[in-house]
Amino acid sequence: MRLERFSDTGHGAVSSNTSGWASRRSRRRESLTQNRERNVQLRSESQTLEGVIVKGERELNRPVSETVQMSSVSVPIQQIKAIPAFMGEKDVLKVLQLMPGVQKGSEGNGGLYVRGGGPDQNLLILDDAVVHNAYHLFGFFSVFNGDALKSVELIKGGFPARYGGRLSSVIDMQVKEGNREKLHVEGGIGLISTRMTVEGPLQKGRSSFLVSGRRTYVDVLARPFLKQEDGTGGYYFYDLNAKVNYDFGQKNKVYLSGYFGRDNFYFRQKEGGYETKGAIGWGNATGTLRWNHLFNERLFGNVSLIFSNYQFLTTSQEKDPKYEFNLRYSSGIRDWGFKADFDFLPSPRHSIKFGTALTTHRFTPSAVVLSDDQNNDFRRSVQPIDAIETGLYAEDTWRPIAPLRVNAGLRMSVFSTKGKAYFNPEPRLAAAYTFPGNLALNGSYARMNQFIHLLSNSGAGLPTDLWVPSTERLKPQRSWQAALGLAKDLPRQNLAVTLEGYYKQMHNIVALREGAGFLLNNGIGDAAETTGENNRQRSWEDNVAQGRGWSYGAEVLVQRKTGRLTGWVGYTLSWIPQQFADLNGGRTFWAKYDRRHDASVVAIYKASPRVTLSATWVYGTGNALNLPRATYSATPHQVGGDLMGLYFRGTVYEYGERNSFRAASYHRLDLGIQLHARKRRHEKWWEFSVYNAYNRKNPFFYDIQSQQVNGQSENRLIQYSIFGFIPSLSYNFKF
Repeated sequence: MRLERFSDTGHGAVSSNTSGWASRRSRRRESLTQNRERNVQLRSESQTLEGVIVKGERELNRPVSETVQMSSVSVPIQQIKAIPAFMGEKDVLKVLQLMPGVQKGSEGNGGLYVRGGGPDQNLLILDDAVVHNAYHLFGFFSVFNGDALKSVELIKGGFPARYGGRLSSVIDMQVKEGNREKLHVEGGIGLISTRMTVEGPLQKGRSSFLVSGRRTYVDVLARPFLKQEDGTGGYYFYDLNAKVNYDFGQKNKVYLSGYFGRDNFYFRQKEGGYETKGAIGWGNATGTLRWNHLFNERLFGNVSLIFSNYQFLTTSQEKDPKYEFNLRYSSGIRDWGFKADFDFLPSPRHSIKFGTALTTHRFTPSAVVLSDDQNNDFRRSVQPIDAIETGLYAEDTWRPIAPLRVNAGLRMSVFSTKGKAYFNPEPRLAAAYTFPGNLALNGSYARMNQFIHLLSNSGAGLPTDLWVPSTERLKPQRSWQAALGLAKDLPRQNLAVTLEGYYKQMHNIVALREGAGFLLNNGIGDAAETTGENNRQRSWEDNVAQGRGWSYGAEVLVQRKTGRLTGWVGYTLSWIPQQFADLNGGRTFWAKYDRRHDASVVAIYKASPRVTLSATWVYGTGNALNLPRATYSATPHQVGGDLMGLYFRGTVYEYGERNSFRAASYHRLDLGIQLHARKRRHEKWWEFSVYNAYNRKNPFFYDIQSQQVNGQSENRLIQYSIFGFIPSLSYNFKF
């Protein structure tokens, strides 16, 4: 790299061309063969300066042929803001769904299925803090406000040793640090929400702050139209990001950041003296206190204290003048963590990273409080589970010869709970060889372990899903992945092209047994059932099946990050089979998010300084679903004795192979236009976008219904779609 100021390799110079005192051909050349610091003081004169020109030989975005990290993509925040969005809500996770290797969920859902993994196998990091549930509105929006983010990186394979705890991907997001020089405000008003971000200096040049918030207001707008006798209700979500930082000098900086967000659905109905009300709510809270310290010119460190909490809560109340019934059910996961990361540069050929992490988990799979005045009954059942997860890692990026770069690392992971400890080594290796002509050959191998699990029927990351730990009966999930690829830079066309093939094996992946729901037998540990010779309470572990899975395929990405026309074209060809001894008779079946073909095209065109056009088109093979292949009219019958027997009649469904039905293919076109008006001190723009421009009826779910045809009853498969042609309009401002 050659940069005409502060470069880590090569030679450079600082050049100034000014009028007045500086026009006296004041010039100094520095040979940057080692780290140096020079302070230059300019004499103040009342002259107009033309500025200091800093020239570099590479773009800010590092060429793909010059990095050892493969299976990684980054999306500029400005591109995220320019892409047309559902209901006008800019969504980081939905933009990542447009990348190859990332399968989409059902219509409108924000879940990420990366190279065969489910939403729980993605490590979502926001300023070092893990976010356990990343979705608003039951999965239709993510909790990440793009106005507050500085960078977003997705790693799908070849994981560096500094990351651990998930099988499929790492999504590392950093929040802006705030403007240290002047106050800056950015915001927008859309159809369903309003957002605003304020940043500025606390002490000019040394410290800054950032506060960013968003809230929906559909409940407020609808309230005047609801009749009191019909009851009241509503839904809203909000999220808030905050960050402050202080510079104590050239060697010490401190950052404090936090995220707070919540969804709330509520209802209330009152008739006479009888009142019914209830609510469903869920939310995240995270906090990070980080200290940066420069020990010397070769050693740099980050030390962080981290807090993360996710909670789901549902309440129900029935009340009349004579009695009152209350039910409160909650679940969640709370983490406290410590992390220390160090960067050591022993020589120009080596860049070493090492560190450690310690996290204490408290799982609450079920907490129930029941109060019944009529039966004089009060119950309280809370069964928290504590666990400790630790990691120790070291990795070295080594350049033995100029064209070859190698990243070798090892992570040691330990997880302990209820007297059971798991100790698993995780070797990592990635290498890249650059040929003449900006062409690189990349390869990687990584082992991963996941000690916490999400029990889900939907596979969509809904708030009713339960986080549970590995135990003596429930083994940690394990995976290994190998990938091989080519990366090519085309500087004249300003393009980067990557082609990758991968193979991944996953062991001990989890699924709920047939018929198990999120309440897990009316409260965990409540049902006193005997199993075999062991007379014990039935627990959530009895509802979990473990198996194995595979994922293999190929991905192509052509990306353009700068210029008037930016965007990318991505394509994925993949297979995702799974096998569970307790499901489908032990036979292999396709995962519900298995898609043979997945393609996306994203284009953003700056037609002029005032007009930006954008479009996205996506296509995907239909999801694999589990639907009955035949139905029978059941003869009325009774099971059990005369007193306690159950009486059955109706329809019996016969299922074939699990997930043997393929939904219709999914495709959609979104269009957007931004109209900018820029003035000296502020900028404003209107954005009009259309979701599903040609009104494609994509499947949301299927149902089998009996219909009369020519006097005979026939079963028909009915497809339901929810999102057709949806326009949106928003007003945005910045000053």
